Amino acid sequence: MKKYIIDIFIIMIGAFLFAVAINVLAIPSKLGEGGVTGLTIISYYLFNWSPSIVSFVLNAILLVVGYKYLSKITAIYTIIAVSFHSLFLHLTESWRINSDEIILNAIFGGIITGIGIGMIIRVGGTTAGSTILAKITNKYLGWSVSYSLLLFDLIVVFLSYFIIGVEGLMFTIIMLYVGTKTMEFIIEGANRQKAVTIVSEYSKEIAEEVTIKLERGVTVISGHGYYTKKNKEVLYIVISNQEIIRLKKIIKQIDNDAFITIHDVSGVFGEGFSAI
Repeated sequence: MKKYIIDIFIIMIGAFLFAVAINVLAIPSKLGEGGVTGLTIISYYLFNWSPSIVSFVLNAILLVVGYKYLSKITAIYTIIAVSFHSLFLHLTESWRINSDEIILNAIFGGIITGIGIGMIIRVGGTTAGSTILAKITNKYLGWSVSYSLLLFDLIVVFLSYFIIGVEGLMFTIIMLYVGTKTMEFIIEGANRQKAVTIVSEYSKEIAEEVTIKLERGVTVISGHGYYTKKNKEVLYIVISNQEIIRLKKIIKQIDNDAFITIHDVSGVFGEGFSAI
């Protein structure tokens, strides 16, 4: 129960920040947004419709259509997030700051939006809207959720061009980019990890050095070359960004011809990393 209370409080804070970013920074600067929020802003510019009411109605419709694509707890958290977001959009509707610097408003609008949405997603909720549409297209069309989200957001953003003009569109893209990066930071944390795969004739020696010098676990996977049919031991290691250079030095000293692939990973849990 305590966890749920904390999660709901975090969702409230996230919804409040998201609303502030829209009412205080985006709308006064004639900026757009992606997804349902973008449609909400467009309707405000064209018809002066209340963002809080339009946002609630559109998200409610999408929730009714797509609730079955969300888990039970995610659906509940999403309803809470949408409700509080609409409430805070209403309460902050008249809030303004004295800033005519559109670039600053776009940057800080992106930062605050990213923090707000990131907080909601981190505890397991969503802001409905494009997320539900993305899950529907994933099920029936096979599109990836991330690709679908980007597509729906871009459609709305470029529709706003006819209302906010090309300059407003460019600043909106800056705000979306900053918001996306900030959201990733909030969801994944600052300490992104690297997964390293190593193929070498000296896998045993490399594994020993990594275990001793980096104090990291090494997973050994049995494999073979497709062409040569020769058996090989493939090493799989998860380390921090700061340890990459040290790992490369270890490998180079033992086998300068080793084959290495490195890619970003997030959400690493277990001994030596975050608790599950």
